Amino acid sequence: MKTIGIIGAGTMGTGIALSSALAGYDVVLYDIADGFLQIAYKNIGTMMDKSIERGKLTHADANAAAIRITTTSHFDHLRTAELVIEAAVEKLQTKQDLFSKLDEMCGDECIFASNTSSLAITAIASATKRPSRVVGLHFFNPAHIMKLVEIIRGQETSDDVMYRAEGYIKQIGKVPVLAKDTPGFIVNRVARNFYGEAFRLLSDGIASHEQIDRIMKSNGFAMGPFELMDLIGIDVNLSVTESVYHQYFDEPRFRPHLVQQKMVEANRLGKKTGRGFYEY
Repeated sequence: MKTIGIIGAGTMGTGIALSSALAGYDVVLYDIADGFLQIAYKNIGTMMDKSIERGKLTHADANAAAIRITTTSHFDHLRTAELVIEAAVEKLQTKQDLFSKLDEMCGDECIFASNTSSLAITAIASATKRPSRVVGLHFFNPAHIMKLVEIIRGQETSDDVMYRAEGYIKQIGKVPVLAKDTPGFIVNRVARNFYGEAFRLLSDGIASHEQIDRIMKSNGFAMGPFELMDLIGIDVNLSVTESVYHQYFDEPRFRPHLVQQKMVEANRLGKKTGRGFYEY
């Protein structure tokens, strides 16, 4: 594979684009509006500058990667890609619509991947005439730094697609973990209890969110649950929690918490809005 297409120029899409470009791939980064793409390209530059400051990246490699990234608001520009990674909003219908369009437009050998956090790859693949070419590639935020990537096999994903997807993940310097197509896969299924118990501690008045974060970090976690939700986006976290909860037929241990809902209603979504559990 030489060209990677990415749908969605948000936090995840830009991180995946940067990782791919740094590994030598040509990248076509698509979003619906040029304004989003301008912000995305600026954010990619900021990520590279920080990596240069930390000694993780040279100016020469950064410049070479920047040249490899093309941004576009024209969906048909993705037709040249051999792998298209969808990093759009976490809604099944939206993803199915996108994959249906890709199915009609892209070559027979193109691989379609979703960066979904919790939705069924099999359900997403059902919108195409070639579900064997559909796979899950679940990156973690920030995608250009976090090493782990879950590779999720849908019911009809072929061995060849799994093999090529794993090769791509290794090529960009990530650590692949094979996961079954179950709600939340591995990490997000475990994480529901991490967040859920933190919410219960908070709402029961046992500890403040600052105390909970501080205690978790003192025990080896890089971030506490509330800091992590602010980074990911509290709305995104709530969406994933609701998805896993309903896919497990309203299993009580995965139930969303009212605190999450109130934060979203107040538009306290974390870093992206300047305020969440913390002020930014």
